[in-house]
Amino acid sequence: MSKQFLIGIGAGLVVIAVSIFLVFSTTKGAHLELKGKALKVRTGELDEKSCAALLDVRLENPSNILFVVREVTVKLDLKDGSTADGIMVPRMNVKQMLEYNKFLGAQYNDILTIQDKVPAHQTIDRMIAVTFAVPFHDLDSAKAIRLNIEDLDGAMFSLSQPVK
Repeated sequence: MSKQFLIGIGAGLVVIAVSIFLVFSTTKGAHLELKGKALKVRTGELDEKSCAALLDVRLENPSNILFVVREVTVKLDLKDGSTADGIMVPRMNVKQMLEYNKFLGAQYNDILTIQDKVPAHQTIDRMIAVTFAVPFHDLDSAKAIRLNIEDLDGAMFSLSQPVK
């Protein structure tokens, strides 16, 4: 092989490597994603057959695209392997629920609702109030609470948080 041929191949590989780097670095924020964590989980018994959970969450949108909430679902992973669907408490009923059930504490953040927005490169704190049609001891001994938030375009964010 000649020296000129090897220089040509080396230059070609450098051009390809630079092109790949530019493609990945310029499209990094174009993929919609949501990151987050549960700051606090508060639980309590409403009656013998139902209980409530309040999740204070911090949501971060590292992408260049606005995240708009389409749907929020919460499931409880019970210790026997089954799941219980959570029933979201509407924003207008949360204040009344907290006044009646003082053991749940105060509302520190706005309620996460449909059409809430997480702007690009920003972080928001929200609260999610949910009830479960299971006795409190099932909630207290559950493996985890799973939160799913779906964007209008179909992107999905999931968070699993131990109850305790």
